[in-house]
Amino acid sequence: MKGFFTIALLLLSNIFMTLAWYGHLKFKDLKWFENAGLITIVLISWGLALFEYFFQVPANRIGYEGNGGPFSLLQLKVIQEVITLIIFVIFSMLFFKTETFKWNHFVGMCCLVLAVYFIFRK
Repeated sequence: MKGFFTIALLLLSNIFMTLAWYGHLKFKDLKWFENAGLITIVLISWGLALFEYFFQVPANRIGYEGNGGPFSLLQLKVIQEVITLIIFVIFSMLFFKTETFKWNHFVGMCCLVLAVYFIFRK
């Protein structure tokens, strides 16, 4: 159950992280933000990133084997990176229609999935 909860929190964390890191690139398309300066964009992104931490920190505390969770530190990091890539690909395909997902992107993601396999291998 802790493993499932950890992954769910990491998913939520990465949604906010992706919005904070890349969502502002679409602000120019929104009437409210079309003239926003860099400081405004940074503060909005920072506010979104705060929510990332509300989910990321508990996910790591719950999931880490040193706190009674099922995952080692390396396993947590690799899980987080794969989730980040999945969320990012979905985000970029939904919000950035000019971006294309090519074969080399797919191969690179497969390599990361293989990293998960090898990290979890006993």
